[in-house]
Amino acid sequence: MQIDRQKVMKAFEAYVDKYDLLDPGILLKKEHTYQVASLCEQIATANMSEEDISLAWLLGMLHDIGRFEQQKQYHTFIDSKSIDHAAFGADLLFGENNFIRQFISDSSEDELICAAITVHSAYRMPETMDERRRLFSEILRDADKIDILRVSVDFSMAQLYQTTEDELAMEEITPEVFAASMQQHAVLRHLTRRPIDHLVAHISLVYELVFPESIEIVMHQGYLTRLLDYSSKNPKTAEEFQRIRKQMNLFVKERIHKTIF
Repeated sequence: MQIDRQKVMKAFEAYVDKYDLLDPGILLKKEHTYQVASLCEQIATANMSEEDISLAWLLGMLHDIGRFEQQKQYHTFIDSKSIDHAAFGADLLFGENNFIRQFISDSSEDELICAAITVHSAYRMPETMDERRRLFSEILRDADKIDILRVSVDFSMAQLYQTTEDELAMEEITPEVFAASMQQHAVLRHLTRRPIDHLVAHISLVYELVFPESIEIVMHQGYLTRLLDYSSKNPKTAEEFQRIRKQMNLFVKERIHKTIF
């Protein structure tokens, strides 16, 4: 499938322009979209054809299309307090208005695009996905997780986690969240009860990265290191962060034979 990138970006900009561009949340997701598209392209470049690389890039451009209406209506990116942004985005693109045609005219990959967007933020993908859909979904999911690390650093933790810096510094990590991190897997959303839990959950996304190229990108960017360097004023949390750092270091060393610290 041939993809006209200029057409895609023009359609995306026209859609986003309908929203309040002075809203930091809207600007955050606009930048995130372009970053994820670029990361999809980087990951796919390792072993894909030019057409498939462009398809991976397109998934990045479309994956969070549902976030803008979510922010406008609910003023939050927390799905449990608003809507499932992935399902909403898929319905926006492939519902009765067939909005996807504003971006691409070729419908040959519609099912793959819809599937990848629908599962991009899911804890686990369906076992029934065919190999090609799974591959593209994994590329998108890796790219999304990588850029969440950047967002967690570039924007204040108080703003992201809806708290104050002082409150965050004194919090204790929910035991189930800490346990998930120690077991080297992502944290289920319903386990996160406090803002500090979201920080640990974002760090733990790295455990779910599929491609070695993704971990190499994370190491090169340096955002993971900065998140792991978080300094808590709570003695228990500070000690647990030391253990989180050690566990992540072991994971990265095992996957790509490098160390963080």
